[in-house]
Amino acid sequence: MEGQTMGKRYSRKRDNGDRQDVYERVTATIVAQLEKGVRPWCKPWSGGHVAGPIHRPLRSCGTPYRGINVLMLWVMAEVQGYTAPIWMTYKQAQALGGQVRKGEKSALVTFSSTIEKEGEGDEAGGDEGQTIRFRKGYSVFNVEQIDGLPPHYYATHDSAPNPDAPIAEAEAFFAAIGANIRHGGLRAFFSPGLDHIQMPPFEAFDGAASYYETVAHEAVHWTGHNSRLDREMPGETREERYANEELVAEIGAAFLAAELGLAIEPREDHAAYIANWLQALKNDKRLIFKAAAAAQKAADYLIEAAARNQPAEAEGEGERAAA
Repeated sequence: MEGQTMGKRYSRKRDNGDRQDVYERVTATIVAQLEKGVRPWCKPWSGGHVAGPIHRPLRSCGTPYRGINVLMLWVMAEVQGYTAPIWMTYKQAQALGGQVRKGEKSALVTFSSTIEKEGEGDEAGGDEGQTIRFRKGYSVFNVEQIDGLPPHYYATHDSAPNPDAPIAEAEAFFAAIGANIRHGGLRAFFSPGLDHIQMPPFEAFDGAASYYETVAHEAVHWTGHNSRLDREMPGETREERYANEELVAEIGAAFLAAELGLAIEPREDHAAYIANWLQALKNDKRLIFKAAAAAQKAADYLIEAAARNQPAEAEGEGERAAA
């Protein structure tokens, strides 16, 4: 059924899928993946494109997608086996001299907008106008579904970083976010009361990617502290709110991993949450949108914090060098 698929075969005619509830379509896609035991924010890439072997999905102009659209395009790339992170509409492909191949299946992306509903006016004693928010979907294609685009859209490379060596960029990033990160013991967690992240030593992890994914996960929890984003996820019980916060942390960690060019593996200790997430998503078709938006906000907070701190250090080094 169209409402339960993540894409559609290309047709120039507007179809009924455009009128379907976008929240239901997106939630059905995520639920279908979770029911297979697949977390769509984990390893949604299989690298080699020059734009980055691991990357947030990009628009044709190079701007990254955000929030729920990242998850949706990661799902489509994983299912279809695309390695390129670049997506565009049919018209954008044509404008670049390309042509979507016949029979190719599109991916769903969404955007939010508003409409102004006029009231009856103050003089008549009627209601004032109101702003109504809505979300709408449209179709995009991966560049691997399109012939005739300029060569740089298809460019690939063969190099890959050593997954077991400490990664300088990631080290610098997490050192600059401003969190108190302590090492020791065999547990990874964020302590809201003491406001610090506790991590096992780097050597205790199977590889660098596993270590940095865990730091990213706990750093997303760190952003939710009441002194920062003051995040509280919905849920009738404490357990439901906790599980939904874990969903935010998993997605946010995946967003950060994409930003840093890291491949992450699903954390087995979070597999137990899948059943809770499935039930919650089925009960609330907007929950995955809320979780993705919260994860994006957390990732933005961390990226902006790191950017504030890193340039100042670089400038100081430049001044010392000049002296």
